[in-house]
Amino acid sequence: MPEKILISGGSGMIGMQLSKLLSENGYEVAHLTRKKKTNYPYRQFEWDIKSQSIDSDAIKFADAIFHLAGAGVVDEKWTEERKKAIISSRTDSATLLKTEIEKQSKKIEHFIGASGINYYGMDTGNQLMMETNPAGEGFLPYVCEKWEEAADEVGKVGIKTAKVRIGIVLSDKGGALKQLAMPIKIGLGAPLGSGDQFMSWIHIDDLCRLFMHLLKNRLTGTFNGAAPKPVTNKALTKATAKALKKPLWLPKVPPFAMKLILSNRADMVLGGVKASSDKIEKTGFSFLFNTVEEALKDIYS
Repeated sequence: MPEKILISGGSGMIGMQLSKLLSENGYEVAHLTRKKKTNYPYRQFEWDIKSQSIDSDAIKFADAIFHLAGAGVVDEKWTEERKKAIISSRTDSATLLKTEIEKQSKKIEHFIGASGINYYGMDTGNQLMMETNPAGEGFLPYVCEKWEEAADEVGKVGIKTAKVRIGIVLSDKGGALKQLAMPIKIGLGAPLGSGDQFMSWIHIDDLCRLFMHLLKNRLTGTFNGAAPKPVTNKALTKATAKALKKPLWLPKVPPFAMKLILSNRADMVLGGVKASSDKIEKTGFSFLFNTVEEALKDIYS
């Protein structure tokens, strides 16, 4: 019997790529969704985080759960209402899963939750951040901390639990790279702010392989989901322009301009985190894409 994997946030960029990889490797995949879609490639179970309701068959189905659900942090200005939605979409969803697991006394083998590399702070400078480093200050570190605490609560039911602090995911399907590449494609690309802030990145294929590695080996604890060689914003911008065969002729985008565009979200791009990949590599995981040049060549070739 194939192992059955339930994914929250499965219809997102990471969730769909992970679902494809798991299916190709013999797993049976199902997604949690607010409303079932027609002609959908995976089995679906409905849930509603606000009303704390879920199809009981979802937990009956699952041997393991990937919890990737969460409202986007870049999409909208961080009003107080939006901040609450960003947090509750991550924590209340985990609470709902925990409640249903307890209600059914279902044996779930593994719970793997997403978190973010901004757990360590909005700008950690040149310091290499290990999983043992404490949470930083600011809104996003607070979100990540609460996200991880919610996953730990699920673990208290007696489930092996792992958390992945995900870096900037490189994919042409969406996310930060698509936003970075857009102005470069029309000749308007430039480093942001000083350009010296570190970007801990990971190719989407490596991230999904990392998730599957955790699942296969029933690993527990917290892991950075970032490639071995972080780069500065300036280096990532130059490498993207080179991969797209486009020139970079504009100077850096000044911080005040980013603050005008992004308001209180500007620190997300003006700061950076340099994260270590040592811990996951010591478990036997090897990256397909160790350098940003290799990753971008694969994405844009």
